[in-house]
Amino acid sequence: QGQLVESGGGLVQAGGSLRLSCAASGRTFSSYQMGWFRQAPGKERDFVAAIVWSGGSTDYADSVKGRFTISRDNAKNTVYLQMNSLKPEDTAVYYCAARHGTSIYRQKYNYNYWGQGTQVTVSS
Repeated sequence: QGQLVESGGGLVQAGGSLRLSCAASGRTFSSYQMGWFRQAPGKERDFVAAIVWSGGSTDYADSVKGRFTISRDNAKNTVYLQMNSLKPEDTAVYYCAARHGTSIYRQKYNYNYWGQGTQVTVSS
């Protein structure tokens, strides 16, 4: 059974940066597509970014394109989300997710594994 654990969240001022990490254990996720989602209070869990197992293809929500970068290190079984130029509207709980396959999907119901989430708060 696989497990995903996020870390790196915190409180940052607008314009600042954070790097989230998602460490996978229990299985090798190198053949899995990995994604990041976020959920603000009272809102749906939304797609943020995704990356294929090789790292050769990525996808981003329009709201974060140009500011966030997703990457992965399969040797470390870890996925990262570098977040720059943070805005107050980026405040949310950020979740790491995984699905077996080589195609990128934005819909959360396509993902089989989820982490517990890490809080990101951006102050104005």
